Amino acid sequence: MPNLPEKDQHPRPEIADIRKAQTWFLGIIAFAVILFLLVQAKFLLISLAIAIMLFSLTSDAINYFQRLRIGSARVSIWIASILAVMLIATILISASLIIIAQANTVVVTTLQYTGPVQQTVADLVGWMGEDVETAVLDWMQSIQFGPYLSSLAGQAGNIVSGAVLVTLFVGFMFLERLWFSTKLVSLMGDEHSARQAERIISSIIHRVNRYLVVKLVISTVTGALVYAVMTAFSLDLAMPMAVLTFVLNFIPNIGSIVATVIVALVSYVQTGDAFTGVIILSIVTVIQFSVGQVLDPLLLGKTLRLSSFGIIASLAFWAAVWGIVGMFLAVPIMVSIMIICSHIPQVRPVAVLLSREGLPDLELDGDPDRD
Repeated sequence: MPNLPEKDQHPRPEIADIRKAQTWFLGIIAFAVILFLLVQAKFLLISLAIAIMLFSLTSDAINYFQRLRIGSARVSIWIASILAVMLIATILISASLIIIAQANTVVVTTLQYTGPVQQTVADLVGWMGEDVETAVLDWMQSIQFGPYLSSLAGQAGNIVSGAVLVTLFVGFMFLERLWFSTKLVSLMGDEHSARQAERIISSIIHRVNRYLVVKLVISTVTGALVYAVMTAFSLDLAMPMAVLTFVLNFIPNIGSIVATVIVALVSYVQTGDAFTGVIILSIVTVIQFSVGQVLDPLLLGKTLRLSSFGIIASLAFWAAVWGIVGMFLAVPIMVSIMIICSHIPQVRPVAVLLSREGLPDLELDGDPDRD
């Protein structure tokens, strides 16, 4: 077959531009469809995302149960999987009941303090003039906190159903792990690509697990210190504020700020003393700063090398898509995307944008080729 002329081998500039426009157009459509599915199936997808994180956190539990011996007999992988799932179910349901109980306490108490809170917020801007104080008070009184808080308490009941769904997902994942390597080889087409994909997945699991464990420790310490401070000042809502601090500290950058402001405002409303409120605000700020700026980097090290702007953008995006829960999942999702994109040449610019120094780490945790 004769060679085609050079002008026929290469498309004309007009055709190339049309193809690029088509590619961008199809990309925009695909993004819109994915975004639509993320919003419409958010309860299912959120449960699946949480199940994946819990599976990665507790996958070592199966190995631990398998090493147990009952006399000369060893625990089979099926029994180990059942024990691990039962452990996860117990933890999830217990945590759900604690959150629901504290949410109800917060709702009932907040309804009692609605009037004082509105007056307190207006007093805080009193230095700007009586007109400003009156305007702020009128605006606060126009907000209907009762129906909003009641609906919020009703939505807390969805936590239990979500916990059950997450437990089911994790149980099936434990069963599927038996054939995961075989399926991965068939999916990738050869063993080398399958091993590379498995190393990428292991690296994601390792880094996300370390992030979650460190955040769990830091949030627990911070919540316990907040509980101790409020108890020392004989304030109500010490336990709910500790739980709220624990939960919000999982949201990077802004979670600790929001928790500190809420604790200080609650303390000021209860005492009615600006000096006491400032003292508590100062103490909680020092606690958050010390834990966040000293303990957090010490434990995390270079596990996360994410751009600060990227974290904020990820928080904003997932908050718009999945609400508050999306903010908790933003960092693990961002870590996963950065690691995956850093090993795919076509989308490596995405990893560069998400990384802190513009140099995404190409080394994989547990990679035998690492120095």
